[in-house]
Amino acid sequence: MSLTLPPLTLVVGAANSGKSAYAERLTEATGRPMTYIATAQAFDDEMRAKIAAHRARRGDGWTTAEAPLDLASALDDAQSNDVVLVDCMTLWLSNHLLSETAIEAEQARVLDSLASCAAPVVVVSNEVGAGVVPENALARRFRAAQGGLNQAVAARADLVVTVIAGLPLALKGTLPQGVA
Repeated sequence: MSLTLPPLTLVVGAANSGKSAYAERLTEATGRPMTYIATAQAFDDEMRAKIAAHRARRGDGWTTAEAPLDLASALDDAQSNDVVLVDCMTLWLSNHLLSETAIEAEQARVLDSLASCAAPVVVVSNEVGAGVVPENALARRFRAAQGGLNQAVAARADLVVTVIAGLPLALKGTLPQGVA
């Protein structure tokens, strides 16, 4: 039996909480052709190693689209029989903040593309608001923008899951059965 996902699922959690692995299991459980939209950019050895580990964990059967900045277009290219995994909104947002683009306009484009995407979409994002107030202006701007982006995606999502210590907990909707 294949899992049917809602049009939009948000999987959110802290760094290294298991959110990407859970989102991959959700996506794989659909039995549909899978598209992985990668937003990371490999600027250093640590990020190159993290990207390689994610690729190895996913294995075969995935089509990968690189979209560090133009996520909206990658979502618009999805086919109706596919399922799309976006990993992750946090890196996409960071890319835009560092490139000093008009983040509000880009966020609006992405939210529109999420709403009109032909395929079900699973979005991974970090929860960054539980820590201390950052000491520098860019970090505070990022934290505020990430919180706003997470809230905007969650408001549109039918299923919102937080992952803590590898364990999923539904914040909105019901966890699919058989995907741990």
